Amino acid sequence: MDYKRLMVSWIEEGTLNIPQLLLSNYNTLGLNESEFVLLLQIYGHLEKGNYFPTPEELSEPMSISTEYCSSILRKLMQQQFLSIEEGSSPDGILFEKYSLNPLWEKMAEFVIQDSKMKQMEKSMEEEADIYTTFEQEFGRPLSPLECETLAMWLDQDDHNAIIIKAALREAVISGKLNFRYIDRILFEWKKNGVKTIEDARNQSQRFRSYQNPAASSDAAASPKRKSVPFYNWLEQ
Repeated sequence: MDYKRLMVSWIEEGTLNIPQLLLSNYNTLGLNESEFVLLLQIYGHLEKGNYFPTPEELSEPMSISTEYCSSILRKLMQQQFLSIEEGSSPDGILFEKYSLNPLWEKMAEFVIQDSKMKQMEKSMEEEADIYTTFEQEFGRPLSPLECETLAMWLDQDDHNAIIIKAALREAVISGKLNFRYIDRILFEWKKNGVKTIEDARNQSQRFRSYQNPAASSDAAASPKRKSVPFYNWLEQ
């Protein structure tokens, strides 16, 4: 999906709050206060149907001269925040109009990149936390080979940090705290399409039921026998 084009269409349709979005990010986009206010002035004129306001009209409510307004307009077009396009009226008369599409595209690209950066930072934090969690459970620093295995699970096998932690917990509960056993759990989960905590929970319950069918029968045959509660290791 082209998220950039989708965001631009939302902006054009008025789905997103443009002034607020621009207010929060204009400095990061490389705009100063005068350029920001001038773009808002253009935006306001376009919303009112005045598609090509003059420098006089734009500078009137601002504390800048007409000449300075003209220079800012040229700069905005050079830096691709603003463009001039050709429009036509219903009766076919051609006219020039300002377009803020270059600005919307920059904003969409910034928001998408910012979201990717935040997601990347979150992933890096989760991955760093994984090593700490494993060392706490093993009660010792991980060996270089174990660190390499963890990196392989994350990068090559594309397991997310939450699923790897869930597999670690399963190994702890099963009393088989070693990387080979955890790797086998992850292999089986991936083979069975486990991608979320809920998937892992269901897979674990099915596995335990399959491994202990006699326990279920005995429990049904002896209702007075004290039952052992199932430990739901995936509860957060």
